[in-house]
Amino acid sequence: QVQLVESGGGLVQPGESLRLSCAASGSISSIYTMGWYRQAPGKQRELVATMTDGGSANYGDTVKGRFTISRDNAKNTVYLQMNNLKPEDTAVYFCNADVRATTWARTDYWGQGTQVTVSS
Repeated sequence: QVQLVESGGGLVQPGESLRLSCAASGSISSIYTMGWYRQAPGKQRELVATMTDGGSANYGDTVKGRFTISRDNAKNTVYLQMNNLKPEDTAVYFCNADVRATTWARTDYWGQGTQVTVSS
């Protein structure tokens, strides 16, 4: 019923920037927390950034100061501005949303992921 679609990934050189977007659609009443996680090959999935519906942000230690999360609640969309990208940022970035559906069920949803590659 609910789908998350990420966009904006790609190949960039170290020091460059990317902006990711994730739009939620379907039978949504509200989204409490929305954010980004990433997973590199052979690594565990890790927190990048999350934001509550009230605007409270939480960042992973490795991206603090370089990445900025934002939300447009009216559009059910979350963004991730990634500046000063480093090779260690290379990963598949997954959108996550804590969704209250129109059925009133509260469920975590995940997007399909978008690849970010930082390489010279």
